[in-house]
Amino acid sequence: MSEVAAKAVVTRTRLRTSRLVPYLLLQALIVIATILGLRLLQPTDADDFAVSEFSQWEDGTNRTVTLPHFTSSRYSLQDPPFYTGAFTFRSGATSGWSVYLPRFSNAVEVAINGVVVLDSRRDANANRPDRNTPQIGAIPSSLLHDGANQISVRLFVWGPLRGFLDTVYVGPDEALRPAYETRTLLFVTLQVVFSAWQSILAVILAIMWLMRRREPVYGVLAAAMVLGVVQAFLPPPVPPATSFRLAPVLLASAPIESALIVVFGVLFFSWRWPRYGTLLFAPGLIIFVVGLIAGPPLPRILFLVLGIPTVGICLFLMACVTAATVIRRQDAASFTIGCAVTIVLTCWVHDMLSVFDIVSNERIFVSRLSYSAMLVAIGAGLTWRFARALNEVDSFAGQLVARVREAEERLKASFAREEERARAAALANERTRLMRDLHDGLGGQLVSIVALSERGHEGATITDAARAALKDLRLVIDSMDDIGGDLMFALGSWRERAATQLRPHDIVLDWHVATPQGLPLHPELRPWHVIQIVRILDEAVTNAVKHAAARHITVTIETRDDGREPYGVISVGDDGKGFVLADNGEAAGARRTARGLHNMKSRAARCGAVLNLSSDSSGTRVRLQLPQRFPDSDAAAG
Repeated sequence: MSEVAAKAVVTRTRLRTSRLVPYLLLQALIVIATILGLRLLQPTDADDFAVSEFSQWEDGTNRTVTLPHFTSSRYSLQDPPFYTGAFTFRSGATSGWSVYLPRFSNAVEVAINGVVVLDSRRDANANRPDRNTPQIGAIPSSLLHDGANQISVRLFVWGPLRGFLDTVYVGPDEALRPAYETRTLLFVTLQVVFSAWQSILAVILAIMWLMRRREPVYGVLAAAMVLGVVQAFLPPPVPPATSFRLAPVLLASAPIESALIVVFGVLFFSWRWPRYGTLLFAPGLIIFVVGLIAGPPLPRILFLVLGIPTVGICLFLMACVTAATVIRRQDAASFTIGCAVTIVLTCWVHDMLSVFDIVSNERIFVSRLSYSAMLVAIGAGLTWRFARALNEVDSFAGQLVARVREAEERLKASFAREEERARAAALANERTRLMRDLHDGLGGQLVSIVALSERGHEGATITDAARAALKDLRLVIDSMDDIGGDLMFALGSWRERAATQLRPHDIVLDWHVATPQGLPLHPELRPWHVIQIVRILDEAVTNAVKHAAARHITVTIETRDDGREPYGVISVGDDGKGFVLADNGEAAGARRTARGLHNMKSRAARCGAVLNLSSDSSGTRVRLQLPQRFPDSDAAAG
């Protein structure tokens, strides 16, 4: 080991020691506080009415005993210990008298002057060796007489247990009732309250586990709580009850519940569960299997031999797990659970000392009560942690929503900027196209006018050139109008100009719209599209006037649909002399006409349209098939 590694080990050891010592000192203080608390919380009884001197008949012998008294271990309900004593009653009492038994195991039958006034076997919850359930019974006044009265107690004990009978109290009911109610509150009502809370938390934890299967810690704790509730509300049946085979199930539940708590601790603190850890469940399973096969009293013997030590071992393991976690993490959860486990372990040791008569005068069993309180505290802590996690998730979700909104706002702003930039670019492109068209059309005609003027031409030549320039300028201006994607508006204006152009030449313009809707709407239609289409139509009409000697020009507009998407078709035909087409579709022999046809096809290609030309002796026909969607850019250039 290197020197650096050795120093790291020493530093780590010192750190753990510095954390372990204060923790152990704190746990020692908790142990002392728990012991003092048990002494201070010891219920007090009305000692003025105590009856301690009894004569006991057991196993065929009679002897004088002083209560509290332990009997020998018993395995049968036959010939139970029988105690007889005496108390003094003075007539003239203002209230009725009662007999009060604070502690005993397992059941008692009390008789006053030979008449039974109390039988605890009628209360199933009182028939527990590890409970402190008190009993009180009213004594009918007719049974009492002045002076000495006889009281007899028959103690029923089953299983491998020693019988225990605490001091018996006989006196006015108003003097005994407060002590009885105090013990009932501590050892009956409080137990029911804890059990009820356990059942509620078990349901909540089970639901949490069902909703989050990947966290078995909730399911393990829910199962442990269910077993605790079963033990609280279902005492093991007393032989010779017909359901005595239920006893091993209930007796086995205590060590299994303890083992589940260890599993919970390991999972909760993110420890790896060792393979041999399943041995913790072995005692409970042995009690269960052997009890079902053998029957009483073997399950109770196994419970004393295996079950109770298993509970202690599990508590000790839980204390070790929490202590190790506190040393490693020093978090609040492990610290709180570790303190609670120390309290329960102290109470369990106290109960064991009571069982072995080491502290016989303080024979109360508090480990079950403290154990239930610890489970309730752990369950409440887990529920609180789950609720806090939900709040954190909600907060995180709120932060995500805020961030998404911010991102959405930024995206909208970015989109608006991009849209503005695209609009500016489109406007610039449109401006460029118009400038180019003006340069090619109107600019060339103005240059021609200037040239004619400089050469001294006069009259009709310059006038025709000026009119052509004016016509071209009107065409560009008309194309700037917003036609809403309806090409029919532009064609209507062109029809008027064409009719005016043809009228001096005595050429008739036949205008025919073949389909009711004319041409389909094109929202993407731009002015430069309109200019290209109108120039193509102008070129077709001009050719018919100048070269074909036509008398009629027919323009047909229609919409066609081949099953995909409708498209428009504009046809221009004349009845002129036509011309001869070369193999490449161009006009043969006439260079100017050929150039004009080439320009028409070039303009059609820019708009994504298809131009077809046919000509014979009966005339010329120009067919312009419009695209289904006009391109945003110059298709010919692209």
